[in-house]
Amino acid sequence: MLTFLLRRLGAILLVLLVASFIVYTLTAIGSDPLKDLRGSSAPNREEQIAYRIEILNLDLPPVVRYFTWLGGAAQCLILRCDLGLAYTRGNQPVTEALASAAGSTIQLVTAATIIAILVGVTIGIITALRQYSGFDYSVTFLTFIVYSLPIFWVAVLLKEFGAIRFNEFLADPNVTWLAVLITGLISGVVFMSLLGGSWKTRLITFGSAFVAGAGMLGLLGVTNWFAQPTIGLIGVIVTGVGAAVGVTAISTGLANRRALLASLITVAIWIALYFPLQYLFFYVPEGWMLILLGIAAIGIGIVVGLIVGGDGKREAARTAAIVSFITFFVIVIDRVLLVYPDYVQRIPQSGVIATIGSRTPGLQGDMWFQILDGFSHLILPTIALAVVSIAAYTRYTRSSLLEVMNQDYVRTARAKGLTERTVVVRHAMRNALIPIATIIAFDIGALIGGAVITETIFAWKGMGSLFVDGLEKGDVNLVMGFFVVTGVLAVIFNLIADLLYSALDPRIRVN
Repeated sequence: MLTFLLRRLGAILLVLLVASFIVYTLTAIGSDPLKDLRGSSAPNREEQIAYRIEILNLDLPPVVRYFTWLGGAAQCLILRCDLGLAYTRGNQPVTEALASAAGSTIQLVTAATIIAILVGVTIGIITALRQYSGFDYSVTFLTFIVYSLPIFWVAVLLKEFGAIRFNEFLADPNVTWLAVLITGLISGVVFMSLLGGSWKTRLITFGSAFVAGAGMLGLLGVTNWFAQPTIGLIGVIVTGVGAAVGVTAISTGLANRRALLASLITVAIWIALYFPLQYLFFYVPEGWMLILLGIAAIGIGIVVGLIVGGDGKREAARTAAIVSFITFFVIVIDRVLLVYPDYVQRIPQSGVIATIGSRTPGLQGDMWFQILDGFSHLILPTIALAVVSIAAYTRYTRSSLLEVMNQDYVRTARAKGLTERTVVVRHAMRNALIPIATIIAFDIGALIGGAVITETIFAWKGMGSLFVDGLEKGDVNLVMGFFVVTGVLAVIFNLIADLLYSALDPRIRVN
């Protein structure tokens, strides 16, 4: 392992060195950092030109300038990065500009990537298991359409229907009978396609889902939930129990009663802590408090799983930890929603769902206001990035799992009498995830580099906009700062993908 890592790190440094030289040289030759000053009518124009030549070393050839820049960049190895000054940002150090932009982009990319992986892989597994069914054909058709859509068009549609029209509804929330009927029909068709079975079973599923979907929307409309949304203790109980059943079914199977019991116990613990936590949230609205509680949630699940897990302590602890964190997360969302009425009164008249920027300028409020405001700005660009990735992950997962399901060892597992869940989750899916791990690793590295089009449409000041500004204005230091972040992340995630191969498939050796 150590030899492999050292060899790969050496190759990474060589790749970064060659690539940085090419990028720096081409950018320096193809740009003119003095263009704006030459056309200026300022009386001290010559002094400004001389000053910029001095701070950017423009009196030196591009190759010499590169090695000067490389000397500062090499100090990153001892955590003292010097990537020069960004003259387009008032001679701000490039490291400071990168820190601000990278934080904004990581916030956006993290949410989009998690949603895309969870939803895309899940749908891909279901379509593979329901091959050539109506659900499979429908999902295949929709994913091909979504995957072919240009991202700027998706973003514009989201602005129109996900923000402008929806904000109009939130301003005067009135749930019509037509909306209730359409929601019920969509729910019925989706669940009928998912579960399948005979026509009798399909009709029963359709009717049940229709009543549940239409009834839920009708109840939300009658209770005026959209004007003052909340989850409440009842919602936490329902969500927690649902998470316990769902996660246990996927993780160990419902036949593992101890894992299910451990999950339900963790839900009961959080229900008992619901009201005490409200006082803690009110008097200590700090980010570190949420981080500690999140760690405690995982710890509670692990401890409960180890206590009641019996012979399957590892599986019970893992399942209970996931359920515990989900339940805690729902409680946090419930607390955030309590400030919704006050938040609506403080924001501009543009509406709850924001269409530009990452924050509301000048918004005053505690942590809960800031979380809700960040979410209102984050939701549209996150959906824009996630929806296309979901389509891609769905197709990749389906194709990979179908290939694995035809292997001899999967037929052997079935012949041994293992349940279908065990065959799919423990045997087939593990190997099917190998190509998915490669795709996910590269996608994360690429997205952190900046979703240029999405950031431009939603005025999100991240890595993408930083790169565009530097390239348009000939700010070589800014462009190279962008390259350092994206280049390093690309090769690091490539290395992580290689290490994941050996974790997913014991036949692959890292040496």
